[in-house]
Formats: sequence, C-alpha cells, structure tokens
Amino acid sequence: MMKSALNAWSCPNDMDFKAMFQALKKAGFDGVELNLDLPGRSAHSLTLDTTERQLQEIKAISQDCNLPIASISSSLYQSETLGADDPAARAHTRLILETQLRFADTLGATGILIVPGGITENRSILKAWENCQESLLKMKDVIAGGKAMVGVENVWNNFFLSPVEMARFIDELNIPHLGAYFDVGNVAIFSWPEYWIEALGKRIVKVHVKDFKKSGSNAGHFVNLLEGSIRWDKVMQALRNAGYDDYLTAELAGMPNTPEYLFNITKNALDEIISM
Repeated sequence: MMKSALNAWSCPNDMDFKAMFQALKKAGFDGVELNLDLPGRSAHSLTLDTTERQLQEIKAISQDCNLPIASISSSLYQSETLGADDPAARAHTRLILETQLRFADTLGATGILIVPGGITENRSILKAWENCQESLLKMKDVIAGGKAMVGVENVWNNFFLSPVEMARFIDELNIPHLGAYFDVGNVAIFSWPEYWIEALGKRIVKVHVKDFKKSGSNAGHFVNLLEGSIRWDKVMQALRNAGYDDYLTAELAGMPNTPEYLFNITKNALDEIISM
C-alpha cells in the first residue's frame, strides 16, 4: 500500500520541527519530506551546517511523533548545478549530495532528490547533459555506497522533455541506487504523466504529486490535488504496473494563515488518490 507524505516547503516557514511533525501526524500523514536549504529559509530547514546533535534531535522528534522522514529534497541545486561548466561549481554539488545522503542515513530517509540541468543561453542541452553525467559519474562510489536511493527529478528547467530522455540519462549512467524521482505535476502542462510512468517503470524510486489545471495548449496553473486535469486513476494504475509501492509526497504551495486546512485537504486527497 502506498503511503502519504508532505514536503516541508508546504508548511509555514515559522513552524519549527516539533510543531510541524505534530501537525502532520495529527492530519494523518505517513511521512514527511525534509529539505536541505540555505540558512534562514525556514525553522524546519536542514542546512549544510546542521550538526549531528541537531540531526539526532530531529530524529527523536520523528520517533516520538511516529512520523518517519520519507526523503530529503534540496533547493541548493538551483544555484549550484550538476551541469555547470565550472568544475568548482560542479564539485560543490558533491558536497550537497554527500550531505543529503549522510542526513538520510542518520534520519532514516530512504531517498534523496537531486536536480540535473544547467542549460543556459550559452550552454547547450548537449553540453549540460555531458556535464551532468560527468558530475554524477565522479560521485558513483558515493551514490552506490549510500543506503538511500538517489532520484533525479524532472523539474521545469528544460532538461528532461520526455520520459525517454530521462530513462536514457539514468540507464547510460548505470549507477547502483540511482533512479528517477518522478514529479507527476511537472509534466502535465505538455504531456500525460501516466505515459512517463509507463516509460520510466522500475527506475522510479520516489514520487512527487501535485495537480495542474490546463487552460489550453501549453498553458495552465498548479492547483490543489484533485482540482486539476491530471487523470489520477490512470496515474495510480501506471504506478502499480511499474511496481511502485512507496510514498506519494505532495509538494504544494503553503497556506501560512491556515496550514491545518491545507494539511487536511491534502491528506484527504492523497487518501482518495491512493485508493483509486
């Protein structure tokens, strides 16, 4: 049975770890996804400076609330890309990935999210692709030696434009513990997510869910779960056909004034989606 989780970015920035874990447990979630961010982003962010003592405190809160840490994402790949031309910038992504894996090991998370890319008006898709693969191959021992799965995500950065490209990227690297962190909502503007799932199959190690309301060709906006155009029954069937049986982690815009409302409607929607 698939499980429900919420990304911590959906929680108010001033909500600390204890309050967040308690609120998500009260809403009925099965897990939470934490994030590695720059210092000061929120009261529940991990940073590169988070100490072992702080990790143990977070772990204790997780255990006390009986709410596991499903995975660890990061906003740091936005500025330090795996596809950068500068070797020093690419080297810093190693520190980010190593930190995520170390935190995952301590906190019991079974997966981390990384973001490939690096395309600019002066760096082609091919060059960014080569740089990303070179970066990850240099980290092969780190990835293969970690306990958590490492999932490359399909984000809105023009890097993965089809599931065939995403599958090829993963297969060419052929690194143990490296797979796809598939975001259902990030492909809905130009494709059908169930077709991506069919193509990615067992490469999928983690799943993000959000809904998207189409308003014409290549137009639309993100909405709450079950309020958009995604065919969730087909998505769930495709995930089951792929053998996926892990967390569905909702990644939604927060409602700072009414977080409990967001938590409850999201949990109810996830329950309905999982039952399809």
